[in-house]
Amino acid sequence: MAGRTKKVKKENEFITELDQYLFGAGTHYEIFKKLGAHPMVWEGKKGVYFAVWAPNAKAVYLIGSFNGWDEQSHPMRRLDPLGIYVLFVPGLRTGELYKYLLVARDGRKIYKADPFANYAEFRPGTASRVADLSRIKWSDSAWMENRSLFDQDSSPIAIYEVHPGSWKRHPHGEDESGYYNYREFAHELTKYVKDMGYTHVELIGIAEHPYDGSWGYQVTGYYAPTSRYGTPEDFAYFVNYLHRNKIGVILDWVPAHFPRDEQGLAEFDGTCLYEYADPRKGEHPDWGTKIFDYGKNEVKNFLIGNAIFWIEQFHVDGLRVDAVASMLYLDYGKSDGQWVANQYGGNKNLEAIEFFKHLNSLMTGRYPGIMMIAEESTAWPKVTGKPEDDGLGFTMKWNMGWMHDFLEYMKLDPYFRQFNHNKMTFAMTYAYSERYVLVLSHDEVVHLKCSMINKMPGLYDDKFSNLKAGYSFMFGHPGKKLLFMGQDFAQFQEWSEERELDWYLLGEEKHQQMQNYVRALLHLYKKTPAMYAADCDPKGFEWINADDYSRSIFSFVRHSDNGKSNLLFVINFTPVARPDYRVGVPRRKQYRLILNSDAAEFGGSGKEQPVVYKAVKQECDGRMYSFAYDLPAYGVAVFKF
Repeated sequence: MAGRTKKVKKENEFITELDQYLFGAGTHYEIFKKLGAHPMVWEGKKGVYFAVWAPNAKAVYLIGSFNGWDEQSHPMRRLDPLGIYVLFVPGLRTGELYKYLLVARDGRKIYKADPFANYAEFRPGTASRVADLSRIKWSDSAWMENRSLFDQDSSPIAIYEVHPGSWKRHPHGEDESGYYNYREFAHELTKYVKDMGYTHVELIGIAEHPYDGSWGYQVTGYYAPTSRYGTPEDFAYFVNYLHRNKIGVILDWVPAHFPRDEQGLAEFDGTCLYEYADPRKGEHPDWGTKIFDYGKNEVKNFLIGNAIFWIEQFHVDGLRVDAVASMLYLDYGKSDGQWVANQYGGNKNLEAIEFFKHLNSLMTGRYPGIMMIAEESTAWPKVTGKPEDDGLGFTMKWNMGWMHDFLEYMKLDPYFRQFNHNKMTFAMTYAYSERYVLVLSHDEVVHLKCSMINKMPGLYDDKFSNLKAGYSFMFGHPGKKLLFMGQDFAQFQEWSEERELDWYLLGEEKHQQMQNYVRALLHLYKKTPAMYAADCDPKGFEWINADDYSRSIFSFVRHSDNGKSNLLFVINFTPVARPDYRVGVPRRKQYRLILNSDAAEFGGSGKEQPVVYKAVKQECDGRMYSFAYDLPAYGVAVFKF
């Protein structure tokens, strides 16, 4: 008994009364270091310490490859008041498979993966694996130091959104998937991103998930990089390698809902532990998923701890938070009778609002320079406002309104664009109400929505010319940028997680020229502060002519802070050439043509154009000065002055 008493005392020492108090209060920000599976030395013996929160279970057993999945050999000890079950198993090594067997109050046996596991069995297996994150070695200190000084508002941010499993694949070998390992992926992706000129990558589907077709948006392992592409150490290598090459890493993060898969969080201990118990609050009818209970401190702690986990343990530079609107509105995707109002009779989820304020103030306070990006599709005010001013505290928001209007305009036959001119100008009326990212994401090129190139009207050549004009407008418009993989070389097929991108298209001239053009746009963007430094300041953008609807031409200026290296954009969205096009300009200066979509390398005619244009005193566009330019069909011209 003496030995047993000592063992209990030791177990309680690892998860202390303070740990339980903080977790119960929702403020144990490093709870991932206590719950889960942790290799350690205890009483001189190497082994693994397990801890799982299951307050409504009658009993919990540890089962796994190490005990032949014996359901009785490893009972866990309950710690109250929170109902955390713990056990130290000597001799256990990393890589061992395990699950928890929970006995519900009604006697049911429930087999669950570890919610805090750092590694999972390769699908279709559903067990957790013991991992040791302390083995990870980092060499990105220069990046991490600079990150704390990173000013998002005034920096270039051009994000390449990537789904690792379908970016590139090996020819089918022993593993039918052909997935790249995280390490191979790091080298190949870095080479591509540096060549193209992106500043960040945003990864889809990194947290462990059972079903490939969910793209990682139905998570069962919030604390585990998916084993599809390797080990946790492999994923850390990926982040480390990109950082050493000055590329930021953003993860898609899914705190809005989780799947019903039996090994996951749903009805974890036989009760609705992680989800709202009332199905009108706790279930998404459209998605068939469960909704986290944002009113429960331990659940909020699970999610906030998870956000911190990715930033601290894997050095990621930001989280793009999925489906924010579905969290903010109690009636999101629901009909009458399927939802319950808040205490004031409204449709706002007050608990989710407080969760976001807590999360974002904590993240931005603890980790200066990291990005918290909201995918929020409504007109909810102050998404990027400060929590103390009743904002949600995100650092950026996807501009879904701009995306919708832009795509509706771009799909139109050029003849009808004159009647829809305002679709391209409307976003400027609210451009400074939030800190925006302009996005053309994976969601726009799946499920019969067509690829970007196939959304474009006209014959084959026209499609490419249209898309170049569209991308030019996007890069000139205030707001950070995001393109999904394949869009930069005009992938023809819609994206599918089941196959790699159609890289063979780069053997065809038109696709190579499109890639050349997007590369030129990205490098121009990155090296020209006028295109990004004043994204959040109205002084950074000026329409020259926002009303030339009859010709569907847009002209505008991006101003730099110091008045040097300003850019004038002229974009023609019709197949009609304007050899006599005259544009008004702010000053009587020289205007140097620095980007011409009609250049041969971009698939244009290659017609020689003067490089320098002198403004003359001739009124145009309400300006005293102007110059004339030979504007081709679907022509884009960018001038520096």
